[in-house]
Amino acid sequence: MTAQSLPWAGDELALDHVLIGSGALVSASLSPGRVRIDVSDADWMTEAASRATDRPPVDLRTDVPHPARVYDYLLGGKDNFPADRTAAEHGRSSNPASDVAPGANRDWLRRAVTYLTAEQGIRQFLDIGTGLPTPPNVHEVAQGIDPGARVVYTDHDPIVLAHARALLASSPSGVTDYLDADLRDPERIIEAAKRTLDFDQPVALLLVAIVHFIGDADEPHRIVRQLLDALPSGSYLALSHLTGDFLPEQWKKVEEIYAARGVTMQVRPKPAIESFFDGLELVDPGVTLVHRWHPDEKDRFADRSDELVSVYGAIARKP
Repeated sequence: MTAQSLPWAGDELALDHVLIGSGALVSASLSPGRVRIDVSDADWMTEAASRATDRPPVDLRTDVPHPARVYDYLLGGKDNFPADRTAAEHGRSSNPASDVAPGANRDWLRRAVTYLTAEQGIRQFLDIGTGLPTPPNVHEVAQGIDPGARVVYTDHDPIVLAHARALLASSPSGVTDYLDADLRDPERIIEAAKRTLDFDQPVALLLVAIVHFIGDADEPHRIVRQLLDALPSGSYLALSHLTGDFLPEQWKKVEEIYAARGVTMQVRPKPAIESFFDGLELVDPGVTLVHRWHPDEKDRFADRSDELVSVYGAIARKP
């Protein structure tokens, strides 16, 4: 499924043949090939969408925790399932930092997009590993500064796809788009993003709390380099990544909890995270814990300990 399978008509969202959860659908209407859903109610996640077409549904595997839904739960959201909540709570019991890290990371994303838009004049964003919408989203921050900013969101979770309506609520003069694609397929992402973004002009590549879900076997450094190679000079990389530098045993337990449920998570030390920025010009203060990267008056985690945050982040320019 790609962004081309997302036709829009009024408030109706084309979900094609996606199976959404189980139970009774709240506030939904079906027409051939199309589902209209009130996404403001978390109980929308149901199997009714499977009746929209006669094509095979996509199984959400609600019995397996998904990073986007676990992250949503830790941020206080409601779009998650028991397996996601169980994984999150086990993580909390093993490591108190697993509760603080998502919020500190989200605050850093807001500051990073503000910096790129207001101070560096970036007007195009490719956000890979978008996750479920959590205000303020990238387009809300960027278009709040320049209404003409263009944002392409990318994720491969059908639940995020269903929520794409919120992500596509662009300003009239700007553009947002959504791609159903996996970070491990950078060629497909780049080719699809070119339908919306001008790759002759600088682009900010956002890899926010996503690369630690790519194990070494899938060569995350190669993937990031391949994405950067497609971008023009003057583009930026904004990347954040979990680390076990401060609480190694606790984060090891979190990795094991995820692995037991079929999800890869690999926290990395600072030198390994720094290597994602090889060949780029790091913005001061370089790779640092996200709550220490230019905190502002809106930041909720500036006073938290390094151990509780445990997320490195940085922004760098492609020469």
